[in-house]
Amino acid sequence: MTAYIFDKILADGIRKGQIPARTDGARKWFRYKASQARISDTKLMTGDRDRLRTAFSIGRMYAFFYDPKHKQTLPFYDRFPLIFPVERAPGGFFGINMHYLHPRMRATLMDALYTVTSNKKYDETTRLRISMALLQNASKYRFFKPTLKHYLTKHVRSRFLIVESSEWDIALFLPTERFEKASKSKVWKDSRDQI
Repeated sequence: MTAYIFDKILADGIRKGQIPARTDGARKWFRYKASQARISDTKLMTGDRDRLRTAFSIGRMYAFFYDPKHKQTLPFYDRFPLIFPVERAPGGFFGINMHYLHPRMRATLMDALYTVTSNKKYDETTRLRISMALLQNASKYRFFKPTLKHYLTKHVRSRFLIVESSEWDIALFLPTERFEKASKSKVWKDSRDQI
């Protein structure tokens, strides 16, 4: 199912002359198409076993199931994060969870992040060259602040679903956020207030 949803949107785009991530117009086209798709997080995780990983690499995009250690005291949390790992941390890692931003803000942050890709091939070799220092020292990345979360490895409840760089704009807009204890509009408002 995973390959199907990504491949279908990619094939439709290529037929219409849209090459993923290469132009603003193509990004907008893929983002719109993804926002119209209907797919569950469970189908994403069970659909394509070749995409599942036991470990992650910094600068690539992943989705996974998560059960926070302090969920009782958190005001809200995302059970199905869509992240770019930024750096390893005690007991786990820091990651930018794009779900914490309204889709328009996701697009703005992603457009800024495209400026630090390792190459312009947008294939399996493409990664973001990101670090905490880079994010904290450039105003164009200011939207990252409410998205940065510390994930504990012991609380990851699935393998990591890798999202290839040609699919980033699709994954970004698939409606797979799974917030607990608050609606997505409340989460997005709180994120806007933090920025």
